[in-house]
Amino acid sequence: MQATVLLTDYAWPDDSVERAIVEAAGLRLVSGPADPASADAIEALVREHKPAAILTCWARVSAGAIAAAPDLAIVARLGVGLDNIAVDAASARNIPVTNVPDYCVEEVSDHAVGFALAWTRGLVHFDREVRAGRWVPADARLRRLGTLTCGLVGFGRIARATARKLGAFGCRLLAHDPYLSAGAAEEAGVQARSLDSLLADSDIVIVHAPLTEDTHHLISHAQLALMRPGGLLINVSRGAIVDTDAVVAALASGQLSAAALDVLESEPAVPAALLAQPGAMCTPHVAFSSDASLLELRRRAAEEVVRVLSGGAPQYPCNLRQMRGAAQ
Repeated sequence: MQATVLLTDYAWPDDSVERAIVEAAGLRLVSGPADPASADAIEALVREHKPAAILTCWARVSAGAIAAAPDLAIVARLGVGLDNIAVDAASARNIPVTNVPDYCVEEVSDHAVGFALAWTRGLVHFDREVRAGRWVPADARLRRLGTLTCGLVGFGRIARATARKLGAFGCRLLAHDPYLSAGAAEEAGVQARSLDSLLADSDIVIVHAPLTEDTHHLISHAQLALMRPGGLLINVSRGAIVDTDAVVAALASGQLSAAALDVLESEPAVPAALLAQPGAMCTPHVAFSSDASLLELRRRAAEEVVRVLSGGAPQYPCNLRQMRGAAQ
């Protein structure tokens, strides 16, 4: 009997890439709806099909879903973050949870730099002005990116790429990450700082941190108050790291002149209060996306599933430590 791979959802037109790889390995692919279904609906799909592997994009893979698959051997994320997967439940059963950690490094860092350039050059503001019939170049209050200090909150793969690109403009670079040593920071061309110190000294703050219990609302009212008045906040990581209400308040008061957000804690719903702020620049969680990155993501995630179901070790297990702890 063929082992089943459940693809819970997908953020692209079809499942052709995943299906070709899975079926070429002699496995059966069952796809859920393209738009992520509820956790209860995913649990129902798991109970029905009893998959040996779950591939998930945005859909919630709950502890109940993991418990409903007695032969489950892997939960693979089509992405980087694991906040939609009950990792502890998988670890308790020694089931590896995997991701594709580096497929969109260039895209997300490009998006962050693009937001910074859009702000310093007034691209969004002046596009809106011209479309409204106003042609007033004397109103320009633009800045040279290379003269600014940019603070990176989190300093993993993507943040390092952002630092490399901003460094080419001549920016002064600060970074905050609990795992960043002074030596590693110096080698990467950044200054390691505490979060408060980074916020106080930065013209642009870019969030590149993962979402965990410790980073939920890491950037809220108190943190935004530390920033230089009139600065820019960029979030290309996870929405819930930034308190949206605090951002709206900072924009309304002028503490922030702009906030560039690819992610929101309420997505896909966008608060009306945020949309009402002229300094808000929003994109619909697309920083990861390009023709090249999506093809790489889909191929590598499906290949990881095939590798594990064929008896191999996963290339990118994210919960080895938890699995070892559960086995002791």
